[in-house]
Amino acid sequence: MYDFDTLYKRKGTGCYKYDALKLVYDNEDLQPLWVADMDFAIAPEITNSLQERLKHPIYGYNLRPDSYYQSIINWLKRRHSWDIEQSWICNSPGIVPGINMALLELTKPGDKVLIQEPVYSPFRQAVLDHGRELVVNRLVDNLGNWSIDFVQLDKQLEGVKMFIFCSPHNPIGRLWTEEELLKLGRLCKKHNVIIFSDEIHNDLILSDKKHIPIATLEDFSEFTITGIAPSKTFNIPGLIASALIIPNKMIHKRLMDYMFKLHMFSLNSFGMVALEAAYNKGEKWLEELLEYLRGNAKLVSDKLSSLHPDLKVAKQQATYLAWIDLRFTGMTSKELNKLFVEKAGVALSPGDEFGVSGDGYMRLNFALPRKELELALDKIIKAIKEN
Repeated sequence: MYDFDTLYKRKGTGCYKYDALKLVYDNEDLQPLWVADMDFAIAPEITNSLQERLKHPIYGYNLRPDSYYQSIINWLKRRHSWDIEQSWICNSPGIVPGINMALLELTKPGDKVLIQEPVYSPFRQAVLDHGRELVVNRLVDNLGNWSIDFVQLDKQLEGVKMFIFCSPHNPIGRLWTEEELLKLGRLCKKHNVIIFSDEIHNDLILSDKKHIPIATLEDFSEFTITGIAPSKTFNIPGLIASALIIPNKMIHKRLMDYMFKLHMFSLNSFGMVALEAAYNKGEKWLEELLEYLRGNAKLVSDKLSSLHPDLKVAKQQATYLAWIDLRFTGMTSKELNKLFVEKAGVALSPGDEFGVSGDGYMRLNFALPRKELELALDKIIKAIKEN
């Protein structure tokens, strides 16, 4: 049995989630439920591998061994029924840097790039930062059950060069079905659109369904770049180890050449060790983590949904991020954020950060010890009732 109930002191360790509270919320004494990392100790199997590497007194330039690539290949086969080849793997310091590099290399200023809001804000920022034209396909909220408007998507994909897709979805926690992925991929093929599929949450599945990489369906791999990483799964984002899976030889070469021009061909030595240890030895830890997260997700839904009939928590199929509809309060996300900071002493992510359609919603990270989560939920409920 692994321990997910101990709260570790992270404040003062250079931890953005805790040490940036003063900067972002002007209050350093908040319970942080915002940044998407977990307040759980990493799998001891990863720690042991890192400690073993630390015994060697030199940390010079590295070369990724075949075992590193094989750990990725084996993981995707075992967990996601995806047979990939080593030649498809393109290493990246992170998935967001990968998105930005793909935009810069595969599109031109003024080209249309589509995202689906509400969505992780760096998607929008990447498009705007590089002078591309942003196209927003808004997801549809059906009383907490979110879906894609495919009719609108078909119209909007006309003339689009790239679609930045989130699967599973952050912040709404959707696990897309095979039927939805087929519709989406066929529309992208029809309009000759490259898909960048951010699948960083692909292992954090809380429902009884499986995550399906869109690149495994039909011939979608020919125009799909898939971003994966152990960072969310195993709580090691600070070790900087991600990968892009690119079966299309021409796209793969273009991105590899672009990274070499930027001298971004090296990875953190400890990130390499952690990735290999996670994928080779971390499966049992992950299974226990998922069971714990399912309990936390139920706690969030049960406690908050009992507050008001119009308060909806999006159906939690994946991720450890709850998407909460608080529009019944009549408050904007900024007003809700102020209420939670000043009256509840908690820091959540305001929904409007994920796009204008997220206004009136809040995102809550429930990957923390259950007693701490219950405390935070009680404070949130009390603040809303007294407002």
